[in-house]
Amino acid sequence: MKIAQIGTGGWGKNHTRVLSQLGVLCAVCDSDQARCKEYGEQYSVNYYQSLDEMIKNEEFDAAIVVTPTSTHTKIATKLIEAKKHVFVEKPLTYDSAEGEKLKELADKNKIILTCGYIERFNPVVDTVKSYVKDQKYGQLVMLEFHRENRMPPHLKDVGIIYDTSVHDIDTANWLFDEMPNVVFARAGTINHQYEDFASIMLGYNDNKTAIISSNWITPKRVRTFSAVCTDAVIVSDFISQEIKVERKEETEIPRNEQKEPLLLEIQNFIGAIEGKNEPLVKPQEALNVTKIAEAALLSSQKGVPIYLDLK
Repeated sequence: MKIAQIGTGGWGKNHTRVLSQLGVLCAVCDSDQARCKEYGEQYSVNYYQSLDEMIKNEEFDAAIVVTPTSTHTKIATKLIEAKKHVFVEKPLTYDSAEGEKLKELADKNKIILTCGYIERFNPVVDTVKSYVKDQKYGQLVMLEFHRENRMPPHLKDVGIIYDTSVHDIDTANWLFDEMPNVVFARAGTINHQYEDFASIMLGYNDNKTAIISSNWITPKRVRTFSAVCTDAVIVSDFISQEIKVERKEETEIPRNEQKEPLLLEIQNFIGAIEGKNEPLVKPQEALNVTKIAEAALLSSQKGVPIYLDLK
């Protein structure tokens, strides 16, 4: 198994570390010459500034793309046309029409295409998913997410909805096991070029609801969610991977083994390439998240709910 890493800044350097740890990293590609050389030498692999040059000269099975969202379509298209399996960091694309084309191209070329919605691999999400599936605490009725922090310095081309809220949009879809039929959002800009705070409400069947609050305004890093069930409220922390189940007369604190979600995510991608498992994040699911993000931005601009009909 040989996997190339495209983009080694920001979050990409973490993928590079994990790929090397798993013994599958064969090359790195980055437009930044100094960074490209640094990671190539650090991990003793070939390094390229040009994607075309890497595709031409390097033998590899798959690539992980961690570059600005605006470049995802062009890079992924070249890789798929070269018959390489592709993992694209979230969001899959900025424009859902481009995502549709990528999905069709991957299907046509019989290539695995997946997207980096990492919270599906977070042990707390996996635990809550099992509770919901088994209805251990009754029926899941409502989800509430909070993500707060200063804006990451490497972001240049998207606002908080596409960078941050999409994680919780995907997690809500995953936990409810369905797609929302309506979106209502309010977002605004205080310190940045794009929106840096947003509140999104997703409406699902039977009046089930997800409320997603994200901002790049407050200094404290917060990554939490609550699952309101008919018999309990399950409060979880994405960072500490702690869970607290609040029932009428008692509070339970289940013990979870801490695991690195990124490692689990990349192992899932490798397993899919090897035919051992399906990719956990399907292209259509990633495409739907982009459509929901588009609807959230439109709702915020127009001040009205946007109704959806998603696959």
